Amino acid sequence: MVGLSIGTRPDCVDEPVLKLLQGYTENYLVWIEYGLQSVHDSSLSIINRGHDFKCFQQTVDATKNRGIKVCAHVILGLPDEKRSHMLETAKAVAKMEIDGIKIHLLYVVKGTELEKIYQQGRYKCLEQEEYVNLVCDFLELIPHNMVIQRLTGDPHPEELVAPAWSLRKTETLALIKKTLEKRDSWQGIKMSNSGG
Repeated sequence: MVGLSIGTRPDCVDEPVLKLLQGYTENYLVWIEYGLQSVHDSSLSIINRGHDFKCFQQTVDATKNRGIKVCAHVILGLPDEKRSHMLETAKAVAKMEIDGIKIHLLYVVKGTELEKIYQQGRYKCLEQEEYVNLVCDFLELIPHNMVIQRLTGDPHPEELVAPAWSLRKTETLALIKKTLEKRDSWQGIKMSNSGG
């Protein structure tokens, strides 16, 4: 074993867990991934996260200075979130000195509450171009040394309801690269404008 990566919720980690993980850092690379999704408590409530942004902040603070690398998960396209909300999440994460980030697209999965809302016409998925531009906007606002571990998710074809384009991951990644090149832009270029 050369390393350990654990994905969990910020409200599921306490001091004994952190001490245990810290003990592994002397000999191994240790990452802990916390699901944030959004810095907006109203959004976290809508998706029934069961914790607020303050909980995430406190858990990240408790994890720091232990030799444990922290990765945050965020979701773009949450119900009722506009572009400005998503970029506020980017700016907040940028200030937290987190080591890595995974960016996800919200997609509709069969048998979920979101599917019901989607079928009722109360939720509209992001279009591919819209998502690509949001990811580029997000990247511009976060530190250049933050490790990008994911730029979009991997929906299971048999479970996916929408959007269909989310299955074309290679195409989406190529469009993100092309858009950054077209903008003559890169990760962290707007950090000075984001208060970071």
